[in-house]
Amino acid sequence: MAGRERQLTRTFVALADTLAEDFDVVGFLRVLVLNCVELLDVDAAGLLFFGERGSAQVPAFSTERAGVLELFQLGAGEGPWVECLAGRAPVPVADIAAESARWPRFAAEAARQGYASAHTVPLRLRTRIIGALDLFGARPGALGTDDAELAQGLADAATIGVLHERAVRHGKATSEQLRTALNSRVVIEQAKGVLAVTGRLAMDDAFTALRGYARGHNLLLRDVARGLAERELDPALVLARRDHTR
Repeated sequence: MAGRERQLTRTFVALADTLAEDFDVVGFLRVLVLNCVELLDVDAAGLLFFGERGSAQVPAFSTERAGVLELFQLGAGEGPWVECLAGRAPVPVADIAAESARWPRFAAEAARQGYASAHTVPLRLRTRIIGALDLFGARPGALGTDDAELAQGLADAATIGVLHERAVRHGKATSEQLRTALNSRVVIEQAKGVLAVTGRLAMDDAFTALRGYARGHNLLLRDVARGLAERELDPALVLARRDHTR
């Protein structure tokens, strides 16, 4: 028991560690499925996952046979994870063969792959679901209550980890975009000042000259502005175009 508790602690720590610069979501989800097999009374585990663009994937599984069964469900559109996602709740299947009328193709494929029971839990956070975790058994039988609760806890921890990593990464991207926009705005204001002083223009007229030069030379406004601000572009050239087009 002590060994299992230590492993359980390590697993939850691993599922919480999503701030590494080289975070790999596939490797992260593989940690989830492999630890489920070691911690729970199951023989294999597989995972259906929705990427950030909504595409369904099968990124992690503990055995090739479990991977085949996951891909089969994805292609056939039937099986416990389909109902799990639709109902947003765990789907216990004590005897897959007994559900052949419910999932005829899945039941047949599960038998071919050597699995007789399943327990599926959603990867969820409140109303948001990013996938489903399938736990397979080689023999019929329901997953115990404690194991079922632990399976959902592990899935919930993984979901929080993935969504947290996405939020941090998107936050960094947004901050960088805002910083870039602000820097561009500052450079443009500097360039307007250079033109206003050189040509004794109002700021609005300086901006018109700046924009006209950029358009006339098929250049980005911020690149022209940076050239003026860093004294790499002669303001007289920008003002000369303005004089020619008035």
